[in-house]
Amino acid sequence: MRDCVTTRGGYDRVLMAVAATFLAVSATSALAQGDTPRSPAELAIDAAVPLPEPANVPPPTASDFKPDTTATVSPQSKAQETATKPVDAASAPAADPAKADPAKTVAAPPPAAAPATATAPEPVKAASTVPAADQPVADRLRDLIATKGTKYFDRKAERAAVEKFYTSRDYAPVWTQSGSLTAAAKGVIARLKDAASDGLNPADYPVPDFAAAGSAPDALAEADLKLTESMMDYARQAQSGRMHWSQVSADIQYPEHPIDPNEVLANVTGAKDASAALESYNPPHKLFKLLKAKLAELRGVSDGAPVIIDDGEPLKYTPAKGKNAPEAEAQMSDPRVPKLRAKLGLTENADDIRYDAKVAAAVRKFQESVDLKPTGVLDDRTVKALNTPKRDKQIDTVLVNMERWRWLPRELGAPAIGNAYVILNIPDYTLKVMQNGAQVWTTRVVTGKPGQHATPLLSETMKFITVNPTWNVPPSIIYNEYLPALQQDPTVLDRMGLKLERARDGSIHISQPPGEANALGRIRFNFPNKFLVYQHDTPDKNLFARDERAFSHGCMRVQFPDQYASVLLNITMPNERYTPERIRNMYGRSEIDLKFPTPIPVNITYQTAFVDDAGKLQFRKDIYGRDAAMIAILKNSRGKDLENVVAHAQPNYSRPKGPLPNAVNVSDNSFSSGSSGPNFFERLFGGGGQPTPPAPVGRPSRRVFTR
Repeated sequence: MRDCVTTRGGYDRVLMAVAATFLAVSATSALAQGDTPRSPAELAIDAAVPLPEPANVPPPTASDFKPDTTATVSPQSKAQETATKPVDAASAPAADPAKADPAKTVAAPPPAAAPATATAPEPVKAASTVPAADQPVADRLRDLIATKGTKYFDRKAERAAVEKFYTSRDYAPVWTQSGSLTAAAKGVIARLKDAASDGLNPADYPVPDFAAAGSAPDALAEADLKLTESMMDYARQAQSGRMHWSQVSADIQYPEHPIDPNEVLANVTGAKDASAALESYNPPHKLFKLLKAKLAELRGVSDGAPVIIDDGEPLKYTPAKGKNAPEAEAQMSDPRVPKLRAKLGLTENADDIRYDAKVAAAVRKFQESVDLKPTGVLDDRTVKALNTPKRDKQIDTVLVNMERWRWLPRELGAPAIGNAYVILNIPDYTLKVMQNGAQVWTTRVVTGKPGQHATPLLSETMKFITVNPTWNVPPSIIYNEYLPALQQDPTVLDRMGLKLERARDGSIHISQPPGEANALGRIRFNFPNKFLVYQHDTPDKNLFARDERAFSHGCMRVQFPDQYASVLLNITMPNERYTPERIRNMYGRSEIDLKFPTPIPVNITYQTAFVDDAGKLQFRKDIYGRDAAMIAILKNSRGKDLENVVAHAQPNYSRPKGPLPNAVNVSDNSFSSGSSGPNFFERLFGGGGQPTPPAPVGRPSRRVFTR
């Protein structure tokens, strides 16, 4: 039995050796004919097919099973090596038929027919991450974004962000799962519907009707994109405003701070509280939030619906007397009280008819806001004030002031110096220096006259102050005032201490040297800007005693400039210990520039409605008509057109030219360098805001302090 097994095993090895040779020859032949080599696995499958046994083949003898001393590798390994090793048909040596051993030569089978052209296998599609129930909606979203993306998102950056966002989630719907609203969707919808409380218009952010969409993929997909569109519109307008500031006036310029649509999508959809995340795009400033609270009080209810208080007997709250006196005996009850609570924004115990301490306190606060005696008693005058249309005007005023806060930078101050900044409110005629969230110093100011001399609204950085400044008369004043005055009286400039110079190109420059009578006083505060305005001292101090102080040509006069300078210098250079006395000791005939190591932001604002330190809502006169213009725009226009930028003419820095009266004295020290000399901006701000080099001979010298 053992011999039979051995004999059969030897025979099997012979067959395997023959098969290996066949495989090697087949692979070489295929390569020679240009066919794609077959894999070892494919060749092995072919080798496994039994070959037909030849007729009358004698059984193997013992010599057939002698080991091959010339080979060190098994036939199986040799066959695998031959099948897997690339063969270069061009370099392989050809077999010599004369040297071939006829007894050991195995006839090669005919070459296989060339296979048909191979077709690349289709890539395996990754499994979708979209739940099966939402796949039809995802498919429809893919189509809508590809074909109608501009219908929903006309801004290129927002459209690209939305497409990227939906693609990253395999176009799965954002606001529904299996046709039901997600928690994020409910939060976003709640915020959009309550946009009025943020000073925005809910009509600008329509909420699609998901209930009406049912389970229809087309309707759900369209609703998903519409809600994304409204969310994006809200975030953009909450952050930058419903209208661009250029729509209002040419003398407004604030730095742009647009939203990042990619960040909005990630922030809102990934937040635990989507409503709060969306609300966060409103201004973070304390004064904005205080105005928002006052808006709710003025409206009485969050949606702005009017609430009318009926006439009736006066209601008052009398504190209980004595420790044992029941509080209920000191309170009056009236069916009007629930409406009164709604009108005053009291949401606690909304249906309570008792005129209690909280209601009386709210009435007292309202009386203060409308200049009524704060008695806390609901009398006829208070009821009339509550129902008067004046409150509608106040609401509009608060709304446009909230809108203007959206234009301002999100960070008003400089972090390197304790978030310090200067903020000037034109209608209130006040300037404040803020640091670490608190007021450091304040003073009265005089601002520009209404009309062409209005003080512009802007945010810039104060880079240096100039002690003993030269007054370079603005081109507008030269054109509109001094040249006409010279026609009437050629000596007027001499009598005013002004110096007139003419350049080679015929342009005219008028200046006033430093001194006590200089129109800028003793100090100028420089924050280079395209409107050519600055803050400065003035020899005319009597105007600060007036309540309304709009008298300048656009610049801002500061009541106590020496104190102002010391405050700013101590913020930027605390180790130098500047005092008002030290500043005054610099007064003289030579310009001195004190450069700030860290520039201080200056924000010129227009707050006709604001909440003071006592928590009282204050209103100021709309001296420039900014409120009226904005209210008209908001009421007569809608949509994204308000966000378009309006191009305005830029300031002209050219020098006035023209003939002068014969009797006018022109300085012998005319401009001699170049054909035109420096323009007014360069003269005023020293070539872009840096302290200017020493003036030409004959003009006051300038010392520069940079520490």
